[in-house]
Amino acid sequence: MPRFIPYNYQQDAMVVINFEDQILQGTFEHALHFLIEQKLDLSAFHAAYKNTYEGRPAIDPAILLKIILFAYSKGITSSRHIQWCCQSNIIFKALSCDTSPDFTTIAAFVSGHSAAIGDLFEQIVLICHQEGLIGHDLIAIDGCKLPSNAAKEWSPEFDSCELKMAVFGSIS
Repeated sequence: MPRFIPYNYQQDAMVVINFEDQILQGTFEHALHFLIEQKLDLSAFHAAYKNTYEGRPAIDPAILLKIILFAYSKGITSSRHIQWCCQSNIIFKALSCDTSPDFTTIAAFVSGHSAAIGDLFEQIVLICHQEGLIGHDLIAIDGCKLPSNAAKEWSPEFDSCELKMAVFGSIS
């Protein structure tokens, strides 16, 4: 019978990892890291923090933006799942510099900064235009089709819109 080196999946191991080496050039996470660190103006997020002299230090909005936007790009929208990814996934660990924000911190950041996050997309489009990444014919944010619960009769062609408005009254 052959002999093999014994192994045990239950053991803990300490591994030295350079987080910057995990964010490979040419990947989405590298572009996201570069944009947030070098190009985007995050001052709109800083105004919300009032812990200059007292209170516990907060997690940098740049870190939260990186992990949230990366998670959303992977279809992960649950703040609890994002927290778990920060604890277990090497790319999330690299983007967050091994800070593992609590799910309540993630959820509060998203809900409390929705306007500022929306403004970032305008900055991103302008940066992409400066870099020559946007064509001049069509700009499409997302081409995916999402399920809807809208009834087909409420999605008419343009010529029948006037008839429905006459029957149901105008919406003001």
